[in-house]
Order: sequence, then structure tokens, then C-alpha cells
Amino acid sequence: MEKIAIIGVPLDLGGNRRGVDMGPSAMRVAGLVDQLTKLGFEVKDTGDIDVPLPEECDMGDPKQKYAEDIAEVCKDLKERTLSVMKEGYRPVVLGGDHSLAMGSISGVSQFHREQDKSMGLVWFDAHGDMNTPETSSSGNVHGMPLAHLLGLGNGGLSDVGGSAPQIRPGSTVLIGIRDLDDREKKMIADSGVRVFTMKDIDRHGISHVMEIAIEIASRGGTGFHVSFDVDAMDPSVARGVGTPSRGGLTYRESHLSLEIIADSKLMTSLDVVEVNPILDVMNGTAQVGVELILSALGKRIY
Repeated sequence: MEKIAIIGVPLDLGGNRRGVDMGPSAMRVAGLVDQLTKLGFEVKDTGDIDVPLPEECDMGDPKQKYAEDIAEVCKDLKERTLSVMKEGYRPVVLGGDHSLAMGSISGVSQFHREQDKSMGLVWFDAHGDMNTPETSSSGNVHGMPLAHLLGLGNGGLSDVGGSAPQIRPGSTVLIGIRDLDDREKKMIADSGVRVFTMKDIDRHGISHVMEIAIEIASRGGTGFHVSFDVDAMDPSVARGVGTPSRGGLTYRESHLSLEIIADSKLMTSLDVVEVNPILDVMNGTAQVGVELILSALGKRIY
């Protein structure tokens, strides 16, 4: 029986809209554990990583707000992710804002490095998350995690995993992109990552995009991590997000993407992030998050 470890990260230090810290609880309330058990998994809920409240923290550098506290949370998440993988579990991380990915992906990366293996990354998002403190107009760290994972940032955030970079640009794919800062566009263009904007998805179809994405993310490695920001979806599907952007993935495009990933049997680990119940209606976005997790882990229509 395959084993799944759930890790909650109630982190809301990375953005400027409160409430995303309730995302892990909302997805649990939406029946995640029961649904995974019904799929035949052995499920261990490891509880939540300890996260300080903004009121308890010093914001620090306004170009990377709460960076010191976020780095500490991500280091704890890295260690827990690494630990459950060594115990034979596949980690499913519930967020929380997207800055947590610096921790989860660093843990997955270290697990593979210790076996002299490499990993890829499939990153679903409306935004590039490739800003640095120098390019960000807001200083919100949830807009920076991918840059730091690629070793393009600076300071403690890039060192969460103990070494930088944590991932290779040639095995990294962004999907659903439609809202980029001007200076971020150049960062992405120069980075070497593969980007599929919503225009690409509209033109070529999500099935074709996912075939290419899986081929890229699995190059030279044993599998890939999936980090799914629910704002990759259109706000008509996922209302409870802090940074909505119209023109996103439909409900079925999102599920088909993850169903194709499940068919590949190459996903080693998963984040679902940026679920904000404060901005939601009847916990609908958390329910969508649970459904996405089930599709990524192999639930079938028939």
C-alpha cells in the first residue's frame, strides 16, 4: 500500500492578504484524509509546521518582508519533508502561501541528492514567482520562491536547502502563466526555465502542453515535484485566492493536467497552496484543492 504524508503549513507571511494560513485546515475539513483513504492510500497526517503570526514578527527588509521568519519555517518544512520521504511516504504539502515551496522542494531535492539523483519541477501558477528583492515592487516573498530555488535570489532564502540552486532550470516548467511583472519577465527569459502561458494552452491545448512539460521535468531525473498554486485556475473556479487573475485554467483543464501527471507515475511529491478561506464561499476552493490532490494521486472518472 502506497503511503501519503500530509504536512500543513499555515504560512501567511509571504503575501499581503491575510487568511491563507487557514488553507491547510480548510482542505482537511473538505475531507482530504477520508478521500485519500478511500483511494487505497495509507495516510499519515503529520500536523502543521509551527508558523509565527505577523504580529509576532519583525518585518525586516521591506524589499523581502518577513524573510527571516519565512526562512525558518521553510527550514522546518524541509526537514519534515525529507524525514517523511526517508520513511517511504510521498509528501503532500498544504498551504499556506507559495513561499513555503522553498522548504518543501528543498527537502525533496535533498532526498534525491543523497541518492545521487536529480529531480524536475512542474509549477502551476498565474504568476511567475521569479522576482527577487531587487526586482519586486511589493517585497512580498510569495512572489519570489522560484527565483530562490533556482539560486537567483540572495541571503537566507536561497540557502534554505543548505546549498543553491535546489532545482535545474532545464528541468523546470511553469504552466498557466498570465500575470508577470516587467522586470520579472526578463528574469524568466534569462533563466532557462520553460514557460507555458495561457496563450500557449489556448493555442495548443492542455494535453499537448502537459506531454511536453512531463518530458522536460523528467529529463535526467527520477521524477518531479508538482507545486500547484490554486490561482493558476480561473477565479470563477477558485474564488478563495489572494491574487486572482482572470483567464486561467478551467476546472477540467486543471484536472486533466493532474490526471496526465498521475498517468506518468513520475510525481514524487506535491504542494497545493494559496487556498484562502477568508476570500472563499462555502469552502469551495478548499474542496477544489482536495479534488486536485485526488486527481494528482490517481483518482479516475472511470
